[in-house]
Amino acid sequence: MPAMKRLSQLLDNNRRWADEVTRKDPQFFARLVAQQSPRYLWIGCADSRVPANEIVDLAPGELFVHRNVANLVVHTDLNCLSVIQYAVDVLKVQDIIVTGHYGCGGVTAAMASQSFGLIDNWLRHVQDIRDRHPQLLAEGGVKALDRLCELNVLEQAQNVCRTTVVKDAWDRGQNVSVHAMIYSVADGLLRDLNFCATSEADNTALFERAVAGLSGSASAKV
Repeated sequence: MPAMKRLSQLLDNNRRWADEVTRKDPQFFARLVAQQSPRYLWIGCADSRVPANEIVDLAPGELFVHRNVANLVVHTDLNCLSVIQYAVDVLKVQDIIVTGHYGCGGVTAAMASQSFGLIDNWLRHVQDIRDRHPQLLAEGGVKALDRLCELNVLEQAQNVCRTTVVKDAWDRGQNVSVHAMIYSVADGLLRDLNFCATSEADNTALFERAVAGLSGSASAKV
């Protein structure tokens, strides 16, 4: 099948979408061309069921997005670090939101030590988190998997706080907050994991308090 035919549905969908947006708001694309000034940076999972803009009902241009398998922030990942640097230093975002989701395939594979090839090296980071929190995961089953999804988000939010980009921003007094949230595909709701760091000084204490809260009750809905 010719390449154009393979993608004809997407092209048709795009034309309908552009026509509908222009009909409702004739200046929409002109505004997008003029500037990009998002307040938020979203670091999320690449899972196709978790579309960032739709979940929080924000239009294009309002959310700067980076996604990868299992929403990891790894200190040697220049792709992710470059996104954070551009968002903080150039776009001047005010909120960095690390968002995981329950039922994450990457977290599930890491939990069970499943092997899928090259990606095993990437998911080793999640396995390290698993191994650091045996008591919180001792129950096993779905509850332990959900808990590891939450722990992974909190660890990645803390990793954001430890980047030179965010630390330098805080040192110069820039208004940047780092948040940890988790999404449920089952009900479409985001849940706040009670981590909101606004300076380097409070990040460790916030992390420990948020982790301790996981052993008590379910995360609060927002």
